[in-house]
Amino acid sequence: MRQVVLPALGTFTVWREAARALAGAGIPAEEVSFTRDAAPGLLGQEHPLPPPQRQLRVPRAFLDLAEAVSCHRDGTAHDRLYALLLRLQDAPGLLGDRADPLVDGARRMEKAVRRDIHKMHAFLRFSALPPGEGGRLRFAAWFEPHNFITERAVPFFAERHREMDFLIATPETTALWQGQRLTFGPPSPRPDLPADGAEALWHTYFVSIFNPARLKVKAMTAEMPRRYWKNLPETSLIPGMIADAPRRAAQMRAALPTIPPAHAVRLAAARRLPQPAASGELPLPDTSGGLPLPETPGELPPLAEARRQAAVCTRCDLCHHATQTVFGEGPADAELMIVGEQPGDQEDLAGRPFVGPAGQLFDRVAEEVGLSRERAWITNAVKHFKFLPRGKRRLHQRPNGGEVMACRWWLDIERARLRPRLIVGMGTTAAEALTGNGKGLTQRRGKLERDTTGAPLLLTWHPSYLLRVPEPAARLAAEREFRSDLVAALDFLRNAA
Repeated sequence: MRQVVLPALGTFTVWREAARALAGAGIPAEEVSFTRDAAPGLLGQEHPLPPPQRQLRVPRAFLDLAEAVSCHRDGTAHDRLYALLLRLQDAPGLLGDRADPLVDGARRMEKAVRRDIHKMHAFLRFSALPPGEGGRLRFAAWFEPHNFITERAVPFFAERHREMDFLIATPETTALWQGQRLTFGPPSPRPDLPADGAEALWHTYFVSIFNPARLKVKAMTAEMPRRYWKNLPETSLIPGMIADAPRRAAQMRAALPTIPPAHAVRLAAARRLPQPAASGELPLPDTSGGLPLPETPGELPPLAEARRQAAVCTRCDLCHHATQTVFGEGPADAELMIVGEQPGDQEDLAGRPFVGPAGQLFDRVAEEVGLSRERAWITNAVKHFKFLPRGKRRLHQRPNGGEVMACRWWLDIERARLRPRLIVGMGTTAAEALTGNGKGLTQRRGKLERDTTGAPLLLTWHPSYLLRVPEPAARLAAEREFRSDLVAALDFLRNAA
């Protein structure tokens, strides 16, 4: 029996060289025993490695598998790898056979090692030490992995924390990073880590991200096994957080807003119009398509009647949550029609389109280019505010295709009654409602096309998009494009006059 002693550090490299020589010499698996960092046993004797007699070939996946399995605590891990190496010479596709006991065992070990590395990355906690030379930050940590993973796991911390020096001690290995070089040494006793002023901040963060309404203790302990808890400073808070969860969840439920808020209900009641008489109701065709436009607008209701009936529209579910319908506004003979997406929070409360932050941006740019809001018909593709409640706020949600199609009934009436010389569609939802296609706005923006009625259409950015662009330079560029599109719309109207 040949016994190969593997060092505690550089284990995989030594195993690979020994396994290559032994397998190349044709030494069968039952005649080889690998041990980690131990003196030769009674059952075997160390021998010089024989010269290889044949070229070995293995798939790349085997090297990745072997490097992970080499970290496993199981004392037979390297013996199994060697047996697998020999079998791969006659069956190169063996790694794809998960029914093979040897392959299945190696895959299970690999999974356990990768999970252990993930846990070290997630649950290792540094403590601050006094600064080093030149005021360089210094930290230390203690971790107890289940497998021999320190050499594979610690480079992750060196890559992320190049600006600081650190020491990570484990029961088997010590890792030291000093800015440019990562070294590993023998184990050391658990260091007496000093009290860390940042620990209180970490406790505050940990408590703030805890959601008592979604507490699942079994799932939590599955992701954060209890054997790691003794080295985690935040775990001292967990029992109290669990005990207090029912009370905090009840507080969260009590703080939820009514939908709509009380002030919105009062506004809606003040503006709500009476239900139309049966004889005066508009016909409601199949919502799968828009309203077929007649040759003359005389067959359609006047805009005032359409506004009155839109106030009690129930063509989609948005009517049940919004404060009120926000119909278009402007002169009935407007040559320019501007179509946005949907009302926002302020528009929903005010009952008028484009009065919130996006509307204020539109007004500013329009005034700069000489476009008078009072001479245009301003409306939205969808007339009700779609939102998601978050505490006391209502967060905007984009209307879906069904809601856009249902509300096209009112948009078609506006287009048919106004017969504008030009329509400016702002954003992808407006493009979808006006043309049936909301894609490719970047390429379509600023170019003249036709809507579904054949009317001239110019697409541009929605003002709310300009407010969301994070980079100042990109925001200024988008605003310049928006401004140039409004100038192009005015030029078109002057040339068409």
